Amino acid sequence: MTQLHSVSIKDLSLNFGSVGVLKDLNIDVADGEFLVLLGPSGCGKSTLLNCIAGLLDISEGQIFIKGKNVTWEEPKDRGIGMVFQSYALYPQMTVEKNLSFGLRVAGLPKAEIAKRIAAAAEILQIGPLLHRKPAELSGGQRQRVAIGRALVRDVDVFLFDEPLSNLDAKLRSELRVEIKRLHQKLANTMIYVTHDQIEALTLADRIAVMKGGLIQQLDDPLTIYNRPRNLFVASFIGSPAMNFLKGEIGGNSAGPVFKANGLDISLASYAAQQPLPFGRAAIFGFRPEHIAIGDAPGPTGRSSPATVDLDEPMGADSLVWLKVAGKPISVRVDSGRRYQPGEKVFLTFNPNLASVFDAESEIRI
Repeated sequence: MTQLHSVSIKDLSLNFGSVGVLKDLNIDVADGEFLVLLGPSGCGKSTLLNCIAGLLDISEGQIFIKGKNVTWEEPKDRGIGMVFQSYALYPQMTVEKNLSFGLRVAGLPKAEIAKRIAAAAEILQIGPLLHRKPAELSGGQRQRVAIGRALVRDVDVFLFDEPLSNLDAKLRSELRVEIKRLHQKLANTMIYVTHDQIEALTLADRIAVMKGGLIQQLDDPLTIYNRPRNLFVASFIGSPAMNFLKGEIGGNSAGPVFKANGLDISLASYAAQQPLPFGRAAIFGFRPEHIAIGDAPGPTGRSSPATVDLDEPMGADSLVWLKVAGKPISVRVDSGRRYQPGEKVFLTFNPNLASVFDAESEIRI
C-alpha cells in the first residue's frame, strides 16, 4: 500500500522569465513531520514555501496536500495555515478580532469561533491578551498571535516563513521552544523556513538544505551535521564552522592517509562512501569539537604539532585558534583550561568523525 504523504512536491520548477529559481524539486513530507527548509538568502526556500501555499504559480510539476492535487488551487482551498515573517496583524483590531477575522469571513458560527479562539489562546498562553491591540503587545506576543491566527483555522499543514527573524536573540530562543512544544502537542505537519541553522537543528525532524534553487541534502539533523553530503552543506551547518584543510589522499603500509603541507592524517578508520582515490586532491573537514588537544605528543605518535594563535572564551567552553599545516583552525575545549598565544600543543584527529571531500566535485568521498 502506498503511503499517503501530508505534502508531496513532484518535479517542481519555477522560472521568473528566463531565470530558473527552483529546479526539479521532489520532496515528500510525512504526516506530522516537522520539515525545515534551510539555506542562505536567495536560495529559494521562501519561494518554495510560497509555491506550496499557492502564493506563486509554479512553471512545472505538481503539489499534493493530503493526497489532493492542489497545484492550481487557491491558497484558501489548500488546507494550510501560514505564519509570515512580519506579524501582519490588523492594528485597529483586538487580538481576539485578529484571531477570528478569517473565521468570521468564512461564515463559521459564533460558538465555533469562540471555541477555536479559546483553544488557541490556551495553547499559546495569550488568554490575557485577547482584548489588547497589537500596539500594546511585545514582539514575542505579536508573533504568538500570528501563530494563533493560523492555528484557529484547524488545518493539517502549517507553513512558517522565518517567523522569528524579527525578534531579539532571547525571544527567538523562547519562541523556538514554544514552536517545538506546539508541534509535539498538535502533531500537525509543519514546514518551516529559516536561514538560522540553530533553529533548523533544534526544531526539525528533517532538514532540506538549499542552494541556488536546488536541494543539496535532505536528511535528519544529526546526519546532516555529522555526514554532510557536500562541501557547501558542511560549511553552512555548524557554529563554529567546520575546519577544512586542502591536500591529497596518499597511502602507506597502514592504509590511506590525508596529506597536507607536511601533515599526515590516517584515514584507515574513515567510513568512506566509495574507494578513496589515491593521488586525488581532497579536502579534509573536521568540526572543532572533534579534535583532541594536548600538551604532549600522544602515545600512538599520531598527534600533530600546532601553535596557539588565540584563545576565545565562550562561557561553558572556549574556542582555541591554532595554525596547522599553515592554515588557521579552531578547536572547542573546556573553559577551565586557558591557552596562551604562541603556546605549543599537539592535536589528535579522529577520522571516524571527519568528512573527506573530492576537491573538484566537492562531494563527500
